[in-house]
Formats: sequence, C-alpha cells, structure tokens
Amino acid sequence: MKITRNPTFTCWALSCDGSVEVEFKTNRKGYYVWLTKFVHIFVGSLDTFKKEDNMNPPDFIQSWFTSMKISPSWGMIITTAIVSLVVLLISFVAFYIVRRIVRTLVARFIDRTTYTLDNILIEKKLLSRLTLLVPVLVVQFFMPMIFVEYPHIEAFVGRVVNLCFIVVVVLVLDVLITIFHSFYQTLKMAREIPLTGLFQVVKIVLYFVGIIFVVSVIFNQAPVFLFSGLGAMTAVLMLIFRDPILGFVAGIQLITNRMLKQGDWIEMPKYGADGDVIDITLTTVKVRNWDKTITTIPTYALISDSFKNWRGMQESGGRRIKRAINIDINSIRFCTPKMLERFVKIRYIADYMKQKSQELNQYNAGLGDEAQDSANARRLTNIGTFRAYVVAYLKNHPMINMDMTFLVRQLEPSEHGLPLEIYVFCKDKAWANYEATQSDIFDHMLAILPEFDLRVFQYPCGGDLWKTGGSAAGNTES
Repeated sequence: MKITRNPTFTCWALSCDGSVEVEFKTNRKGYYVWLTKFVHIFVGSLDTFKKEDNMNPPDFIQSWFTSMKISPSWGMIITTAIVSLVVLLISFVAFYIVRRIVRTLVARFIDRTTYTLDNILIEKKLLSRLTLLVPVLVVQFFMPMIFVEYPHIEAFVGRVVNLCFIVVVVLVLDVLITIFHSFYQTLKMAREIPLTGLFQVVKIVLYFVGIIFVVSVIFNQAPVFLFSGLGAMTAVLMLIFRDPILGFVAGIQLITNRMLKQGDWIEMPKYGADGDVIDITLTTVKVRNWDKTITTIPTYALISDSFKNWRGMQESGGRRIKRAINIDINSIRFCTPKMLERFVKIRYIADYMKQKSQELNQYNAGLGDEAQDSANARRLTNIGTFRAYVVAYLKNHPMINMDMTFLVRQLEPSEHGLPLEIYVFCKDKAWANYEATQSDIFDHMLAILPEFDLRVFQYPCGGDLWKTGGSAAGNTES
C-alpha cells in the first residue's frame, strides 16, 4: 500500500487475478467509492475461492505463510479467521450505512408527507428494527464461501444466524402489531369496540411461536415435532396462562355484549372503583377514580361479579336527582284562612290556589249542613300545598328535563318524619354543574319551608337541649 500526504492518494488492493489500483480523494465521497470497490474486489475473491474445490489462500498469501514458516493447515485457519472478521466488519458497516440512511433520508421524507400513518412507522421504530436484518443477511450470504472447508463450523454459524433472523423477525412483527393497534386507536370505533386484549393475545401467540422456532433451531428438530409435543403440556399451559385465557374470554364477552368500553363511568365497590375506564387490556381493566387514583380490576371479574355502568345516564338527556326532605310530622296541619290568604300571593301556586278553592267550595256546598263539621269538609293542608309548590317550582326550573321522569312524592313515614322525595332529571350531566343545580334546588326548598308553617325533622342538637333546659328552668322559678 502506498499513501501520500496530498489530498489525492493511491491505494493498492490485490485480487486473485491481479492488482487493482484505486485512486480517490480524502473526502466522504471518496471513502464510499473506495469502500464500494473494495467490496467488489472482496466478493470477486470469494467467488473465485468458491469456484475451486477448496478455499486455498491466494499465491501471494501462501508465499507469505511459507516465508513465515506457517503450515498450510494453520494458514487456512488464519485466512478463514481474517475473512470472517472482514465479513463481520462489512456487515456492521452495511448496518451503519442503512440505519443512517433510514434515520436521515427516509425520516425526513416521512416528516414532509401529510399522512399520519407513516409517522407511526418512525415513532414505533419499525424501520430501525428492519435494519437489523442487514448484518444477518450479509453474514448469511458470505457464510457458505467462508466455511466451505469447515462444515461443522458452518452448521454452527448457520444456526446462530437463523436464531438471529428469527429474533429480528419476531421483533419486527411485534412492532407491526403495535402499529396496527396504534392506528386502530385513532378510529372512532376503538372506543366502542376496544381490541387491546386481542392485540395482546396475538403478541403472546407470536412470541410463543417464536420460542418454538428458536428451540427447534437449537435442538435441530422440526417445529411440527415440538408442536405435537405440546398436547402433553396442556395442563401446565392452562395453569401458566390462566389469567390471560380468562381475560381473553371475558374481553370477548365484554366487547360482544357492549358491556364496557373505554371512557365509561363504572362503580365496583368490591374493588374500590368509581370513575372512568381508561384502558381495557388482556388481563386488567384500569379505572381512574374521581380522586385521580388508579384502580386495577381483573377483566374476568367484570363477568363474574356485578358492576354499575353509568353509560346509560351519559347517553340520555339528563342525570337523575333523587333526594328527600324529612318533614316534621308535628308541623303538618290544615291551612287556616290567614295561611290561604298568604299562599294565594305566591306566584308559582297562585293559579293552583284559586283552582283548589273553587273545587273545595263546590264540594263543601254539596254537603249542606254536614260541611259545618270540620271532619266532613275538605280542606287544604300545608304539606299538600307545599308539594304543589315544589312541583310548580321544578317545572319552571330551566335545568330540569321535563321529557324524562318527573316525580314529587311522599314516602312512608318513619321515626325520621315524613320524607318528601324529589325524583327528576337535570339537563346538565357534568358532575360539578349537576351538583350545583341539585344544591340550589334543595337550598330553596329548605329555606321556603317555614313559609308553609312546616319544619324539617332533625335529631335534637346542643342548641335544642339548651333551649329546652332554659325553658324548664324558667317554669321552675315561676
């Protein structure tokens, strides 16, 4: 080799059929030209070796071995080792060049396109994993030429190359499945039909088949032979993959029956879950609770146990308000003339009071003298009038959906008084707005109760006991 310090220098490379002179400049383009011609010379040399019955070193290398007093057998070993190192070097250089092209030219081209699917190829590193095939293919191409005199080494290296090829293919297919899953997640139907568990099952099958092929290569057995032996391991496989199998079956039932989807609000007190479903996988369902904690529920538990799904409320026209006010029974009475005069002035029930007064007057007039007895005559009560006021107030409330169930009813009296329940639906289903509307309604109900001479029932508190004790002490002194 002759090298000068000028920008242009000459490199001598010898092939089996003569010498070749390569001249290039000391820049990047020159290196690529030199590397291309070197690979061409090297491949031509290997092709010459392969055409012969044995892979003997060229004459000038044999002369050098003879001068160094190296036997032909050791010369063959040294030559094979050197060629092997050169092939490894070529494979790594090819891998580096291809990966550099992918990361620069291909990546820039993809970034300039308007499609989003090709961006996923870069994000999931599919092209980077495909470049792993380059060194495997290079070694696979040169291997028969290098180890022609060593069949055992060739068989061993062949197995290693096959193992590497299987691993790379499995990794590439894994990324492809991930890309399909990512693309599916961008579709609208992904929220209705979550297929995360199905993609995970496909990955498990992929890795399982990959392991079978790896074992078949290591033990030099056909994959069919190994698959036939799995029948005896069915019980062990069922035990190992118990949760994935249960989760897969449960996931199919959940998807088929539309029982659950991503974004649903579910309640499952057994597992402390009360929030939105954020992910449905093969073995677990993740729920983000309202306090921002994450609860993990086994997928098959959603089939074997019960849970509440609020999707129906979210898809309907309102969110239910169901709450009762306990009225003190001791405050319930017939309305006096003064109370009736006061109630007529209330805007929401003014028409109701006029209508009821006419109806009652006609009925009592038909009784004749019997109407003089208060037990026979019909009269308005303060609890009934208050119930009519609640109905009128809610019908005029802008946040109440009148197209859904609307009830204001009395429940069974108990030791806690007479429950007056409001059963309506709020138009705004957002949690904060719903709670604000519900609070406003009951704030008004509790505040206006005294206008109807009614009291809310509650257990005696400290203030009540103090008033009772003070009044008792005053009566004793007097």
